[in-house]
Amino acid sequence: MLPIREHVPLAPYTTLGIGGQARFLAEARSPEDVRELVSYAEAHDLKLFVMGGGSNLVVSDLGWTGIILHVKIEGILQYSDGGRVVFEAGAGENWDTFVAATIRTNFGGLECLSGIPGMVGGTPIQNVGAYGQEVADTIVSVTALDRENGEIREIPSAACGFAYRSSMFNSTHRDRYIVLRVAYSLLHNAPPKIDYADLQKVFANRPKPPSLQEVRDAVRKIRASKGMLLVDGDPDVHSAGSFFKNPVVTLERFLQLDAEMKARGLQFPSYMAGEGHCKLSAAWLVEKAGFHKGYVHGNVGISSKHTLAIINRGGAKASEVVSFMNVIRDTVYSRFQVDLQPEPVFVGFDHPTFPTR
Repeated sequence: MLPIREHVPLAPYTTLGIGGQARFLAEARSPEDVRELVSYAEAHDLKLFVMGGGSNLVVSDLGWTGIILHVKIEGILQYSDGGRVVFEAGAGENWDTFVAATIRTNFGGLECLSGIPGMVGGTPIQNVGAYGQEVADTIVSVTALDRENGEIREIPSAACGFAYRSSMFNSTHRDRYIVLRVAYSLLHNAPPKIDYADLQKVFANRPKPPSLQEVRDAVRKIRASKGMLLVDGDPDVHSAGSFFKNPVVTLERFLQLDAEMKARGLQFPSYMAGEGHCKLSAAWLVEKAGFHKGYVHGNVGISSKHTLAIINRGGAKASEVVSFMNVIRDTVYSRFQVDLQPEPVFVGFDHPTFPTR
C-alpha cells in the first residue's frame, strides 16, 4: 500500500496559500497508484479529491475530511502518429516546463500558454487558455481512469466536450475521470500565434516575425506584469489566477447592455465568441463596479497588477475570500445585471458557496 499521510495542511499546496488540513493525503506516481488509492477510498468510505498543482483552488478553512490524491505522474513522450507529431505528458508534469520543452525543439501550438502555473493534468479539465490559444486546439486525447468501472480509457479530443474554460471533466462528467496523461498534436516550425493585442503591441514594427521562443518570453513577461507568473517575493502571486470567467452572452443581450452603457457614457469592451454570442470583459465589469487594482478588503484584496485576481494579503481565511467574492458578484450584478461565475475549484465546501441568479 502507498504511504498515506494524516492531517496534512493544504495551504502550502495552493498558490492562494489558504485552507485547512486534509484528513489523509497520498501521492500517486503511476496509473496503478491512482487505481489503488481510488479503491482504498471506496473501501474506507472516504471522499476523494484529486489535486494537481493547486493553482486554481480555494480550500475551505475546515479542510478536506476525506483523502487528497495528489497526482505526480511524470514523463514526456514524443512520437509521430499519422503524419502529426504528438507530445504526450504525464498529468503530474509541470505545465510551464512542458511548454518550454516543446518550444525548445521548435514545436508550436502552446507558446501563448507559457507561464501558466499548475500541472499538465489540469489543462484539459478547464480547457486552459490565454492570449488567443487554448489547449483544446491541440489536444489529441486524454488518458484517464474511469472511476465508474476502474478502467483506463483513452478519450479522443472530440469526446471531451471542450468549451470556454470547461470540458466534460468539470461539467457533465465531473468527478468521474482522473486524468493520467494528455497528448497534444504540435506543428514543427509553426509560426507563432500573436493575434492577442498585447502581443501585437510587443512585436509591432518588427522587420520579421518573432520566433516561438520570443513569443514565449513575451507572454511570460506580460504575465509577470499582471502578477500572473509565480515569482518569489511578489505579493500579487498569492492568488488562484483569474478569479472570474469572462461572461458569454447572446448578441441580443450584448446589444442591450451596450446601449445601456453608452447611455451612461461607458464603452463596453467585448469580443465575438462564436456565432450569435459575445464575450464580455470580466475585468472591466469588476473595475467599473468599484473594485480597482490594489483594492483592500481586510486580509484579502485585488492584485495591484490584475483586476481579476483576488489575493491573500497575509493571514487570510477561505471564508474571507468567499465573502469578498460574493461582494464583487453582488455589486457587478446590481450595476450591470451580469452574473460573474468564479473560475477556481472550491474544495471542502459542503454547501453552495456563492449565490445563483
